[in-house]
Amino acid sequence: MKSRTAFTLVELLVVIAIIGMLVGLLLPAVQQAREAARQMQCNNHLRQLALAAHNIESSMRTFPSAGWGCSWMGDPEGGMSWGQPGGWYFALLPALEQNALFQLPADGQLPESPSDTQRKNGTTVMETPLSVFNCPSRRPPQLAEVGGYGLNNSTQPSKSMKGDYVANYGAYNSGSGYGEVQNGPSATDVAAMRKKEKSWPDYSSTYTGVCYNFSKVTIGQIRDGLSNTILYGEKGLDPRFYTTYLFEGNYSWPDDRTDYLGDPHSKSIRSSYGGYYKDNVFQDDTLRLPKQDRYGYTDSNRCFGSAHSGALGIALCDGSVQRLTYSVSPEVFHCLGNKADGKAVTLPQ
Repeated sequence: MKSRTAFTLVELLVVIAIIGMLVGLLLPAVQQAREAARQMQCNNHLRQLALAAHNIESSMRTFPSAGWGCSWMGDPEGGMSWGQPGGWYFALLPALEQNALFQLPADGQLPESPSDTQRKNGTTVMETPLSVFNCPSRRPPQLAEVGGYGLNNSTQPSKSMKGDYVANYGAYNSGSGYGEVQNGPSATDVAAMRKKEKSWPDYSSTYTGVCYNFSKVTIGQIRDGLSNTILYGEKGLDPRFYTTYLFEGNYSWPDDRTDYLGDPHSKSIRSSYGGYYKDNVFQDDTLRLPKQDRYGYTDSNRCFGSAHSGALGIALCDGSVQRLTYSVSPEVFHCLGNKADGKAVTLPQ
């Protein structure tokens, strides 16, 4: 009797089917492991940003502000606090071991009197993406298209860096309304302010959060506790705007410039507004609650959010990083964003 020396066609097909089924079972596990690693890396980025902010606060006695407005690029002559015209991304650079990049636009002149050197080197900074500012689940550190803004102290490139993290500016102190941060002064206005012919903007009684234009928030002003107040978090964004600011020929607010600039319209700062109290009863408003990135869901462009499923990462003012579920109640989210409302809440798990 002859022994068998080869597979039959049926046996070969069965083996191939089994291998295919095993691969199909394995791939989701591999993808889940990769996403878990990316989420861990994203949390580490938030932790680095929060610790850098604490380093700035320890030396300047205030957390970095959101700058002077979208027409102002960062300038080392402005320091790292409210006098810095650029946004908090730029102000954090020295504490992120990027002091050479921070000093690049230095020309020995004030921001409102920029030299050609400052304008040119400010552009170079905008064209320098750093991995610490990007969530690996969303996009790598790369250049992306930006809108056509006229800048007071720099030349705007056609492409620049864009970040995936935002600071918390809270909401209006008056109660109802999520608020929009003001546009900021012109170069002429700034010159008049230095001569004390005009007053510097002061929004300390306007917004309830930690970072906004010209902010000077200290640790002592966060009276609800550092572990109960949001400092930084992930930025909600429609995936159509990951690399461009245009969609179907229509102008859009979200992510249309580099985050090294100052901020007036929720590019590097966002609201934690969840409603307001009326007769001691909280009135929910879900419009600004955190949202996961989804195609065509443009509401996320003004909210906290992320590309991760289930929850986004937030850095609290004590430097710790936590996961905040998208199903967080409006009142809890609102109170987490208010630094001194006397309503310290427990972060939902």
